[in-house]
Amino acid sequence: MEAKAESSSVKSATRTLDILEYVVSSGRPVSAAEIALSLAIPVSSLSYLLGTLVERGYLLRSGRLHSPGPALARLNPAPEAIPLKDRVYPVLRSVSRQLNETVSFFVRHGENMEAIAGEVAPQALRYTIEVGRLVPLHAFAAGKAILAALDPQELDAYFAAASRAAFTPQTRTAEAELRRELAQIAQTGIARTAEEFTPGIIGIGHAVHVGGSLVGAISAAIPVARATPELEQRAAVLLTQAAQALGGE
Repeated sequence: MEAKAESSSVKSATRTLDILEYVVSSGRPVSAAEIALSLAIPVSSLSYLLGTLVERGYLLRSGRLHSPGPALARLNPAPEAIPLKDRVYPVLRSVSRQLNETVSFFVRHGENMEAIAGEVAPQALRYTIEVGRLVPLHAFAAGKAILAALDPQELDAYFAAASRAAFTPQTRTAEAELRRELAQIAQTGIARTAEEFTPGIIGIGHAVHVGGSLVGAISAAIPVARATPELEQRAAVLLTQAAQALGGE
């Protein structure tokens, strides 16, 4: 009895999806008789399914004709209606799995930035950054990618206000040196840090724009012990593709 009930439920779900796809793809109002004939659905079953879809707003009924309803918009919400961290996480996970390294997304807060989402590598030797933690822009690849994407006035304001601490002997803090580096990043799109915040970690970052506006940066953290030119290049390619995907390009 359970198998039969499950089969009936699956059939109803399949028919419901078939109806929605047929009405939407028709591009015009269609009658119940046309739907029944085209999809080979018994009229008795179709009447119940159409009634439910109309009641829930997925279809509109005008006389005997049916057309797409406003509730369909809930199945494909506008990108701006989805929180940024939810939009970026599937992309972070994909890049992390391909690299087998930790990948994070950051948004700017003044002279700092915050990790709003991340996927930690499954390896024993790995880098972990706490979501919600504020870290300095100048010492991270993602931060440098963000700085390189600022307009000249915003960048001038950053250098005028930011206190740039040296976290390791490799941290670059001098304005002239950072400006030269940011100019190169602006040309290539790829930022790189080598043990500037955490000893033993290489960072690769890329800024992300949505609708022409800078929203943050995506980055990969690679332990020096595993870092090779080939892996870094692969990270750069994957991060570039991820930034384009997030930006809708």
